[in-house]
This record gives sequence, C-alpha cells and structure tokens, in this order.
Amino acid sequence: MKYSIRLILFLATLISSVYSLHLNIEAVEETRPPVCVRDFVTEGQLVVVNIQSSGNQGDGQHLSFYIRDTVGNEYRKKKDFAGEVRVAFTAHASAAFDVCFVNVLQRRYSQLSRDIELDIEAGSAARDWNAIQAAEKLKPVEVELRKVEELTDEIVNELEYLKAREERLRDTNESTNRRVRNFSIIIIISLIALGVWQVAYLRNYFKSKHII
Repeated sequence: MKYSIRLILFLATLISSVYSLHLNIEAVEETRPPVCVRDFVTEGQLVVVNIQSSGNQGDGQHLSFYIRDTVGNEYRKKKDFAGEVRVAFTAHASAAFDVCFVNVLQRRYSQLSRDIELDIEAGSAARDWNAIQAAEKLKPVEVELRKVEELTDEIVNELEYLKAREERLRDTNESTNRRVRNFSIIIIISLIALGVWQVAYLRNYFKSKHII
C-alpha cells in the first residue's frame, strides 16, 4: 500500500510539473509578426500565465503582449510592460490559445531586446493548493491524492472531448464521401446521356444528308 501511494505521488509530481519557457524578444522598428507561444485548453478550465520580463519601462523599447484563443476570445492585453505579470482566466471554449509578444524599438539605430520567462499552468496545476490545504485542513498526502484525482478527471474529460471530435470528423468525412459519390454518379449519367444524344443527333444528320 505504501509503495502504491509513493508511486501515485511520484506520477502526480511528474504530471503536474511546470517548465519555464525562456524567450529573447528582439526590439524592432517596424511592425513584424508577433512571437507567439500556443497551448490548448478545454472549456471552463482555469489557466494561469506567469510572465517575467527583464529590463525596465523607458529603456528604449515597448514590450507588449496579448492572450487570445483561436475562436476570437481575448483574455488579456497589456502594452509597455516590464517585470512580472500574472494573468488568470477561465477558458471560454475548447480551443488553442496564443500568448503573443511584440517588442517595438523606440531608439533608432540601437540593438535592444528583452528576456522573457513564461510559465503556463492549466487545470489542477493552476490551482492554489496551499490555500486549499489550509482551508480544508488536509494532510500533504491528501493534497497529492486530490491532485491525482483532478488530473485523472481532466484526462478523462480530454479523452471524451477527443472522442467526440473524432466522431464529428468521421461524420463529416462520411458526408463528404456520400456527396462525392453522388456527384460522380451524376457526372457519369450526364456523360452517358450526352454521348447517346450525340450519337442520335449525328445519325439523324447523316440520314437527312443521305450519307447513310
């Protein structure tokens, strides 16, 4: 039993680990495509984005960011920031979302850049487990088991979403196949009818000219 609990806690630690992404955003004079990092969340899932930027405001570059999903929902937008920014939001739809950065150079003929450290936490990893442990007076083992339980629920929900999406894609594929088949049958019938009409027309034409 002890080994099972240890194994569960070890797996939970591996799954819930958060890795920082380090970026270097060069400042440019002209507008260029933003530097974006994409992740995927399901509807109603809690997401926490932590951004740590080097430099200071007024250092000759304006660093901005926005968080927007692929269906058009914008969760946060901030211009000319430096230091630490924390953004928490609940996903409005099951879709990919982008954290995009734009760094505009304010001092001409300079080479400036900002170092970015980006952390994205979603689902159970984004919850404040210390506050939950204090509020519900849970033991450390109970907290870890709660994490595993929520992670399991998230995996099940994601698998159900993928299954439903696969069913929709399969239905779309079958519908497309039926339409292509029906269109092909119509084309074949039309070609046969056109051929028969051409043969009949030419036969009547040659008969009228007494060729046959």
